[in-house]
Amino acid sequence: MTKEQDPGRRPPGMLEDAVLAALWNGGRPMSPGDVQAVLPGAPAYTTVMTTLARLHRKGLATRTRAGRGFVYSPNVDEAAHTATAMHDLLSRRSDRAAVLARFVSELTPEDEVLLQRLLRQEEDG
Repeated sequence: MTKEQDPGRRPPGMLEDAVLAALWNGGRPMSPGDVQAVLPGAPAYTTVMTTLARLHRKGLATRTRAGRGFVYSPNVDEAAHTATAMHDLLSRRSDRAAVLARFVSELTPEDEVLLQRLLRQEEDG
């Protein structure tokens, strides 16, 4: 069975997202053990350590020495991280208008109202 076929494996990037979510929700610097304790699926401690180190290298988390190890804090908030991911994905598409049109057409009515309100604020600001 390949990695892609293993139903127990997360899709690429999902563990990083879960670890970032743990840091955002933690509200304090967290050790790899702290993060591991709140992650679903019981990932290995070394997997959590590797993921935190990767987030640090990418500039998405800071780390501070705490005893013999490190504690980690998010460098970016959830909204900024998600917006960056959306911009990155959009920039890789050839027909941006079609992608944006499809995105908007699939918004819930509540999100559509929110988007309209935010766009009006930008125009007025």
